[in-house]
Amino acid sequence: MERKIVDELIRWRKSSNRMPLIIHGARQVGKTYTALSFGKEFYKNTAYFNLEDTTEVSNIFERDLNPERIIRELSAKSGQSILKEDTLIILDEIQACERALTSLKYFCENAPDYHVIAAGSLLGVAINREKYSFPVGKVSILALYPLDFEEYLWALDKQGIAELIRNSFNRNESLSLHETAIDLYKSYILTGGMPQAVLEYLREKDYNFVMAAQKNINDAYIADMAKYATPNETTKIMAAFNSVPAQLAKDNRKFQYKIIKTGARAYEYETPLDWLKASGVIIKCHKVTEGKLPLSAFSSNDFFKVYMGDTGLLCSKFGIPSNAILSDIPLFNSFKGALAENYVASALTTNGYTPYYWESQGKAEVDFLIQDNEGNIIPIEVKSSDNVRSKSLNQYVAKYNPKYSVRISAKNFGFENGIKSVPLYAVFCI
Repeated sequence: MERKIVDELIRWRKSSNRMPLIIHGARQVGKTYTALSFGKEFYKNTAYFNLEDTTEVSNIFERDLNPERIIRELSAKSGQSILKEDTLIILDEIQACERALTSLKYFCENAPDYHVIAAGSLLGVAINREKYSFPVGKVSILALYPLDFEEYLWALDKQGIAELIRNSFNRNESLSLHETAIDLYKSYILTGGMPQAVLEYLREKDYNFVMAAQKNINDAYIADMAKYATPNETTKIMAAFNSVPAQLAKDNRKFQYKIIKTGARAYEYETPLDWLKASGVIIKCHKVTEGKLPLSAFSSNDFFKVYMGDTGLLCSKFGIPSNAILSDIPLFNSFKGALAENYVASALTTNGYTPYYWESQGKAEVDFLIQDNEGNIIPIEVKSSDNVRSKSLNQYVAKYNPKYSVRISAKNFGFENGIKSVPLYAVFCI
């Protein structure tokens, strides 16, 4: 599967001031496969080590952090020569070995000619929980997320449609294949972007196989909770994780602790939610009270929404039947808005934005605000259908006069009255 992160990896490889690289992201988003594929294509050989599988590799880092000695012993362990510039060294699940993480600083300072990629599914959890010494300023960091909709189209061998969508987005011109693209969007909502789920869809074209793969991934997340947290913490993390579908099912999707259990309090579940966020399982979207720069200055820690990192995993947790999304079942219409919001939150995060939402005295609410590279604050309204009326967006525009607004819906492309109409399938272009 073609991934956009490869372009970043190529730039990293060619960089004159290259540092060791950390690829982080949720479990099973494709970090290992991407690193191995990159090594196979761009290096003479790849030396791969999984720090979670065996203590032998971890022990190599215990004696001292001399890069040359470490390289000699890793070379002996792998049974191949590790050469400067020509070998890609992959340290997988690096969160399992604090000394290996610390060693990246010394590779940066004393052995920059060695190309080192470290990958970690629960790196954020390990750093927060174990107080690991992170090599700040001595590593480059890239995040890998589930496949976005464009990468999904590539996997389906529909590069042509992806290119047409980008052209229509840039020109604000209607897409002639609009209905086809909407159907593909619906299939993506079900499948999501976890590589294993996409692979099952490609192989079988049967959503039962897709949901089985998604269930395995959700189960793996639960296993991680038990592995990297105390029993008491695990219980709370699982309770918070299992409440996400119910949080989104409400008309008001703001996170409420009482949904986890009756009488639940913020102080009990702040850490479990931080665990889920650090592991890449959820996305937290905080409220801002003002649409002013910088958005982070007007963010409230007490009010937020929680989305799943992948819509397919959300559908799996809900047990949503495929025909509910692929066909328009009236009884399901009320929840399509939540799925669309979750999809947009995930797409914006993948594109490097920190999404917020805006609320004004409980009278008006805009689904998302983002801050672009030029300092513009763009309000984004999300509709799951072609009904695009929105009093809240109009109130925001009247108060803050943004450069333009974005309305995401089932309608085709267009630009009118300062509102850029973006179909649901084109969010990856934002």
